[in-house]
Amino acid sequence: MHNHPYVSEAHEGKPWFEWIVLGVVVFATVLAFLGYTMAATAVLAVTAITTGLIRLIMRERSPWKVRSVAFDSFIGIALGIGLLVTYLSFFGLFGHAIL
Repeated sequence: MHNHPYVSEAHEGKPWFEWIVLGVVVFATVLAFLGYTMAATAVLAVTAITTGLIRLIMRERSPWKVRSVAFDSFIGIALGIGLLVTYLSFFGLFGHAIL
């Protein structure tokens, strides 16, 4: 019965890295509040892709851990690409009026 998933903080990511990600999210929120939605979206997308790539490359040594390597990498990279695609798709619907 030793094959159960870990739920302990000791097996999760590093707090210093998680605080950095939180800081970037706060920064993107401020950018969006100030009207710089493209910059805010880009910051969030790059952060998501970066955390996904860090998890993929560093595997178990990664400071960013939520679930498995495959899950974390897929969610991070897919979220980043999805944010960019969704934001850019509005240009096709509404033109440049949203800027």
